[in-house]
Amino acid sequence: MQTTLDIDALRTWIGRSETSTDLIGPGPARRLQATLDRDPTFATGDSLPAFWHYLYFNPEATASQLKDDGHERLGRFLPPVALPRRMWASGRVDITRPLRIGEMATKTSTIEDVTMTKGKSGQLCFVTVNHDISVAGEFCFSERQNIVYREMPAPGSPQPGGRPAPENADFETVVTPDPVMLFRYSALIFYGHRIHYDIDYTREVEGYPGLVVHGPLTAALLVDLALQNRPDATLKSFEIRAMSPLFSPAPVHLEGFHDGVKTRTWARTPDGSLAMTVDMTFDTNTEET
Repeated sequence: MQTTLDIDALRTWIGRSETSTDLIGPGPARRLQATLDRDPTFATGDSLPAFWHYLYFNPEATASQLKDDGHERLGRFLPPVALPRRMWASGRVDITRPLRIGEMATKTSTIEDVTMTKGKSGQLCFVTVNHDISVAGEFCFSERQNIVYREMPAPGSPQPGGRPAPENADFETVVTPDPVMLFRYSALIFYGHRIHYDIDYTREVEGYPGLVVHGPLTAALLVDLALQNRPDATLKSFEIRAMSPLFSPAPVHLEGFHDGVKTRTWARTPDGSLAMTVDMTFDTNTEET
């Protein structure tokens, strides 16, 4: 039975905002380094890598404030969309300067839009949230986040296929997101959605074939891949688009290419489909010639 949404009521949430403050301490960043099998080296004064801010500013929902799926109950800040499956769909980040370890930072989040449409799987509701991050009144960067809510697929429904990934990569690496990596990342960002660590729930309730790799983790790895291959350039902005989920423990191929001031990276599924793309713009004036 299809869920009925009152889009007019949901759109009354547009304009709502909340502000949180957090210390950009070295501990979470060092623990993410360890999670990615890197030596924990971050210290006070170091720049926080792009898209690692998901380690901070996380709502501290109590156990009684969570739904059965591990998400915080809707209606506190995000609108109460009555669709069971919630996914991180896309986003854009515009950077003036990075956060630095040891700074006290403020994030102001504002609901910018709520829309509804129909897709192949039924109703889709998109919620757009803008996050502005600053330090002592100095703007650092903004993130425009698009969240999609959808119907739960019928039992046994096949996973939707994506379009083929490009074959023109200039650089690449392979990451194997095992269950321990996903559990540790969930803990680091204080995120309870069970599809990332509870295999029985993931298969029996949400119908996925395996644990789902976090969208922000994949995005952070794709940005990091580009930065490793442009170490002397300054990242100014990037756009992220998620096409299909990645599942643990299958190896994930992260690939990319440069085109002037632009760099595109993408995540490729084991069957060769696109799972996510990140399109980045760099300030090449900082690169050595």
